[in-house]
Amino acid sequence: MRFLAYFFFYTYVGLLVVAGLWGAFVGARIDQKMLFDLDIAAVPKITGASMLTQYRFLRLIEAGFGLFAFLFTREIFTLYKFNRLFLSVMFLGVAARLVSYFIDGPPHGIFYFFAIYELVGVIFIFLYTRNQLHAHGNIA
Repeated sequence: MRFLAYFFFYTYVGLLVVAGLWGAFVGARIDQKMLFDLDIAAVPKITGASMLTQYRFLRLIEAGFGLFAFLFTREIFTLYKFNRLFLSVMFLGVAARLVSYFIDGPPHGIFYFFAIYELVGVIFIFLYTRNQLHAHGNIA
């Protein structure tokens, strides 16, 4: 269980950082076509710029959450508040994808993979950490 919890944690966190930095600084325009099948040049310039600025911002927030998780890995795996915050954000991402499916319709296939991967990660991390968390304090 330990291996699976850390495997899903580090692959998820790594993807957050890499995809976040990529989307924020390099591949925002590429992502529009690859992930969303959207030709950004086909929308009015101000609409495209607005979409891209928000996309870059959200991608950097994604990278920031990944960096936070990486820097506080020990705390996430040992302290209740850090663990529940991390797992809540991860789970709410899955919940948002599910809500979007019912409200907005089915997405491209890759987004099903992300949702399932994230949910499996939440489950393994939760199961591994549930009996070893401390309420507060520093863990030696």
